[in-house]
Amino acid sequence: MKKSLSKRIISLALSVVSIASVLSFTSCGSSSSGGSSDSKSDGVTIAIPNDTTNEARALLLLQDKGYITLKDGAGITATPLDIKDNPHNIKFKEVEAAQLPNVLQDVDYAIINSNYAIDAKLNPVKDSLAIEGSSSAYGNILAVKEGNEKTDLVKALKAALESKDVADYIKEKYEGSVISVVDNPTDGYDSSVDYSALSGKTITVAASPTPHAEILTKAKDILAKKNITLKVTEFTDYVQPNNVVESGEIDANYFQHVPYLDDFNKQNGTHIVSVTAIHVEPLGLYGGKLKSLDDIK
Repeated sequence: MKKSLSKRIISLALSVVSIASVLSFTSCGSSSSGGSSDSKSDGVTIAIPNDTTNEARALLLLQDKGYITLKDGAGITATPLDIKDNPHNIKFKEVEAAQLPNVLQDVDYAIINSNYAIDAKLNPVKDSLAIEGSSSAYGNILAVKEGNEKTDLVKALKAALESKDVADYIKEKYEGSVISVVDNPTDGYDSSVDYSALSGKTITVAASPTPHAEILTKAKDILAKKNITLKVTEFTDYVQPNNVVESGEIDANYFQHVPYLDDFNKQNGTHIVSVTAIHVEPLGLYGGKLKSLDDIK
């Protein structure tokens, strides 16, 4: 009886060892992304901007590259809820746009605005794995409170930003990371403006540091030749530049595109209008933990 029981125990132990061996072997698969087969089936994680229009831009970029399909009618206000087909089971991490470069190392990929990429020493042309086309719908604009767009000071600033000097500066400095959308650059001056009457005056502008405040330095030089002072106040968020223009604290701002402005006005009851589009900053898809687009699939 004891002998029979011992044989049964030995047999059961061997069965357990055999099953464990099979489980160990089947769990050792790998994927092209360097993770397990399970992690591959879970899909990659892509961090995207959490503000309404830039989030939509990120999703439209992924759709353009064939990774997702959005529902019919989903456009410049699309969110992950508007995804119709997600064949690669991509997971989305919604992050404040300015923080995307900081979280890049913690996610598989991130879609980042060019201004924040440049601040983080990323070259949108050389470092991105995919980049948005230069759609004029997302041209960065000079904006003012409604009713001020026809004042001579604003017209003088508009003309300076639409100059050939500014267009050349954008082309040479950013090498495709920022693209001028001014069709017919001028000498920087508006013939309808009485510049002598503006001599000694100051115009204030709220701007993000890169590239807007940098571009404004060229406009500042143009205006200085007419004894007009351009004072630039830098902001690193997307809210205060509109608030200070709405309140009248600052004359104009230069940091956003029209779809964002339209949504901001709708959500906040503000009355800010576009004066002119100056440049576009293509959105780019950057590798974080993963360095190749092949890993998405």
